[in-house]
Amino acid sequence: MPRITESESRHRDLELKTTRELLEGINGEDRVVAEAVAATIPALEPLVDAIAERMGRGGRLFYLGAGTSGRLGIVDASECPPTFGVPHGLVIGIIAGGDGAIRRAVEFAEDDREQGWKDLQEHSIGIEDTVIGIAASGGTPYVVGALERCNDAGALTGCITCNPGSPVTRVAKHAIVAVVGPEYVTGSTRMKSGTAQKLILNMISTAVMIKLGRVKGNRMVDMQLSNNKLIDRGTRMVMERLGIAYEVANELLRKHGSVRKAIESRS
Repeated sequence: MPRITESESRHRDLELKTTRELLEGINGEDRVVAEAVAATIPALEPLVDAIAERMGRGGRLFYLGAGTSGRLGIVDASECPPTFGVPHGLVIGIIAGGDGAIRRAVEFAEDDREQGWKDLQEHSIGIEDTVIGIAASGGTPYVVGALERCNDAGALTGCITCNPGSPVTRVAKHAIVAVVGPEYVTGSTRMKSGTAQKLILNMISTAVMIKLGRVKGNRMVDMQLSNNKLIDRGTRMVMERLGIAYEVANELLRKHGSVRKAIESRS
């Protein structure tokens, strides 16, 4: 059975189209992504709950992928510490071919069925950890082989893919499948498939962090104050919550180092 992600584009003779036609065609295809992601929510719900439960007991969340999929996992993982104030190493992204593959493709790295597990072993995977394999095609040996070993080790496994019935869906305990259909450029899964994967990663990490208490109301009260924009944002949060002047809120924030602690200091 041919993979949906490799099926023929519904658009023909792209090189003959005007710029407007190209942009409208790409945008038209992108519009189906949100609906495809919405259809994954029933499968996402138990996965998010299971991740949050394990992380509440000290577990970690790993994303594992190759190429675009691996890069998307690294982006989501790297944004968790500044956004939610969690330590580096709580959410970890791993890409086939190592960190050098973030910027430049590493030939045949995704074809090694054993390397994914070896890369995970550098982090001493345990039974409270969760490993989510990201593979648009659903057949990446680097990912599939690693998830098989994670199952044997007792870790929780999930996957994000765009091909139903693919090998990774048969291995992962929680399979998240966003069926976005053929790509605008045939087989270019960095497009709709990549967008779907990014949206799902946003949903997983954000929902998990909220469940772990890293958001209060709708505010990032534990965000890292790493630049002037964020210090200003944090100051305004403290100002609004406590009903105090900007200067007083700013002084409190700088003194205590986080929005949460600044607010709690006056509670």
